[in-house]
Amino acid sequence: MSSVRSLKRNINNVLGDLIESAYLVQIARAEVKSEKVEAIVDEAINHFDTLIDKVNQKNIENKRAHFTAVRKDLESVAIDLVEKINKLS
Repeated sequence: MSSVRSLKRNINNVLGDLIESAYLVQIARAEVKSEKVEAIVDEAINHFDTLIDKVNQKNIENKRAHFTAVRKDLESVAIDLVEKINKLS
């Protein structure tokens, strides 16, 4: 079960850092509209909820494959959000 715990922590840390980065871009650059930052933050929160729901699913036949898929989803979400944050600046 420590694998599940570390996966949840990883999801929390990665998406939390991305949210923080979006707010830092907003603070550092006055020309960045807050609506764009809020949209990215809302998207990150929605992805967080979705990924945690996937981790908490019960009755999974192949847990290893399921958690590997969740990790890949996290990676693709993180890459997408980083690209959106980079476009802000």
